[in-house]
Amino acid sequence: MNGARVLVVEDEEHLAAGLRFNLEAEGYTVETVGDGEAALELLLGGGADFDVMVLDVMLPGKDGFEVAKEMRAAGCYVPVLMLTARGRPEDVLRGFEAGADDYLPKPFELAILLARLNGLLRRREWHSRGQRRQTNVETELYSFGGKTIDFGALELRARGRVVRLTLMEAELLRYLVGNAGRPVSRREILEDVWNLREDTDTRAIDNFIVRLRRHVEDDPSSPRHLLTVRGVGYRFVPEPAEQT
Repeated sequence: MNGARVLVVEDEEHLAAGLRFNLEAEGYTVETVGDGEAALELLLGGGADFDVMVLDVMLPGKDGFEVAKEMRAAGCYVPVLMLTARGRPEDVLRGFEAGADDYLPKPFELAILLARLNGLLRRREWHSRGQRRQTNVETELYSFGGKTIDFGALELRARGRVVRLTLMEAELLRYLVGNAGRPVSRREILEDVWNLREDTDTRAIDNFIVRLRRHVEDDPSSPRHLLTVRGVGYRFVPEPAEQT
């Protein structure tokens, strides 16, 4: 992963400087900015190309949630490692809702940050190469109900349009598809997809599913593929029976 370009968005100068020093020592090319507005200007201005971003939640002006949300809305899908305050579950889940791909609570060990960054870069490389993952999904192209998920390109093709997916959205869809027909509990999603503890508030998962339904369902208010299993979680149905 040496040579990968990293954007660090951190307003604490000593932490930003330390991250830059240590990441450059590992062979990364690093640029740092101290606020969300500067980060968006770099990401969306077309003059810079980054492989991954380290994004602090607590920033002056636009916070990390707003930055992630705006960059995703603008079609920027650089993988995001979000730094959260004390690893609060509400921050983690809100970050995923905004478009983050992974999280790391402050304070953190450098070795853990490097491992998380390398993980995001590997996942991005796997997706870009269209390689198969160790999963129940047998191909990077998965079709259902007249729609196709391209896990390699991070795209969902439906109704004549293409929807770009974040890495986390693709991972959650991959998990649901890999368990098609079986009810998947919120606890399983928390632990297996998001690496969170089972006692975490699960309301953000419901919000996440609502957003995915906008992509997947013909009528999100009456879902046929991403079904709620009351008291349990969700079930993915690739080819629902025709209603009569």
